Amino acid sequence: MTNVNVTTSFQMKKRKMKTNGEVPIYLRITVNSKRFEVSAKKSVLVDQWNSKQQVVKGRSEEARVTNRHLELLKSQINQHHTYLLSLGQPFSITDFKSMLNGEDVTKVTLIVLFKENNQIVKENIGNKYSESTYLQYITTLERLEYFLKIRYKMDDIELSKLDINFIRSFETFLINEYNIGRNTCMKYLKQLKKVLHYAMMKKYVMYDPFYGYQTSYAKAERDYLTDDELDRIESKVFKIKRLDEVRDVFIFSCYTGLAYSDLKLFSKDFIKKGVDGKDWLVFDRKKTGVRTSIPILEPARRILEKYKDDPKCIFEKKLLPVKSNDKLNSYMQEISELCEIDKHITMHIGRHTFATTVTLSNGVPLESVMHMLSHTNMKTTQIYARIVNSKLKVDMDKLSKKIRKKGKKVS
Repeated sequence: MTNVNVTTSFQMKKRKMKTNGEVPIYLRITVNSKRFEVSAKKSVLVDQWNSKQQVVKGRSEEARVTNRHLELLKSQINQHHTYLLSLGQPFSITDFKSMLNGEDVTKVTLIVLFKENNQIVKENIGNKYSESTYLQYITTLERLEYFLKIRYKMDDIELSKLDINFIRSFETFLINEYNIGRNTCMKYLKQLKKVLHYAMMKKYVMYDPFYGYQTSYAKAERDYLTDDELDRIESKVFKIKRLDEVRDVFIFSCYTGLAYSDLKLFSKDFIKKGVDGKDWLVFDRKKTGVRTSIPILEPARRILEKYKDDPKCIFEKKLLPVKSNDKLNSYMQEISELCEIDKHITMHIGRHTFATTVTLSNGVPLESVMHMLSHTNMKTTQIYARIVNSKLKVDMDKLSKKIRKKGKKVS
C-alpha cells in the first residue's frame, strides 16, 4: 500500500521528569493519523533539547551517543517501512508496534545463523570463495562463541538482541583478548557484518545492527627487517628444533617473497628451470591466481637443500616443514626475542622484507619486484618503494650531519 503515510518524531515527556531534572524522550510513530509512542530509553535536560532539529544540543560525548541512538531508532522505522512496502500487502500501526516489541522477528539466533552461512561458504569453495576465506569464517565463529560465553554467559543470542553496543563490545573483546590490531579486528567484524546482512536478506531482522558503525581499516604500515635484523635471525643457532625449522621457513620467505598461503602449497611443481639454466619458482599465486617467476637465491637454495632428506618432510611430501600460520607467528615471537629484535614479527613480514631489504634496496627495478610479488597494481608495489626511499632519506640525513661535524673540526 503506497498510500500509507508514516512519520516519526521525538517527544519530551515533561510530566515524567526525573529528580535530576532530565526528561525522558519518546519516539512517536504516526501511521495515517494513528499514533503510537514508545520510550527511546534516553533522557535529556529540557534546555539541552533542540525540539526543531530533534537532537540534543552540544558536542559532548553524551550528546553524540544520544543523537546516534535516536538516529538509529528512526532508521529502524524507515527500514521496516521499506520492508512492509516491499511485501505489497496492507499494513497498519500494529506492524510497527510488533517490530519495536520484537514480535515480528523470527527467533533465529546468531550462532545458528553463522553456522548456516559457513555451510554455504564451504559448499562454494573454489567457486565464489577460497578455502582460506572459509577458514576465516570458522575462526570468526569460534571467537564469537567464546565472546558470548565470557561476556554474556550464554551459548547463543537472538538476532533481535543485537545492536551497535554488541558490535562495539565484540570489537573491544577481540582487540584485548587476542592482542590484535585494528585492521585484523576489522576482518572479523566485516565477516560478522556480512552474516547479519545475510540475515536481513532472509528477513530474520528488519534493521542493520551495524548501522552507525564504521568498519574502516587504518592505514597499514609495511613493517620489514633491516639487513642487520635479517642477518641476526639468519645466523642465529637454535638448539630447539621447532625454532630452527620456523626460522628456516621464515628466511625462505624473506628470500622468495612467498606468502603463507603459497608456502602451504609449496611443492616440487613450483620449481622450474629458467632461461639461465638455474632453478626458479614458477607458480600461480594462491591469493590472486597471477603467475609469478622468482629466482631461487642462494640462501633459499641452502634451506631447500637442508630439508631435502628430512624424514618428516619426505613422509608428508613437503619441501619445507611448514606449520600452521598461528604456530609460525607464535614461534617467530620467541625468535625475535632471542635475536633481540624489538618488532612484532609475523610470517608476512618475510614477504615485506623480500620487497624492501632484499630486492628494492639492492637496486632491483620496481617492475621486476611487482612481477615477483604478483601484484596486479603498481601502486601496491610502490608502497615498498616509498619505504626504501624514506629509509634512504634518514640514512642520508645521518650522513649529512656527520659530514657537517667533520667540517667544523677541520675549520
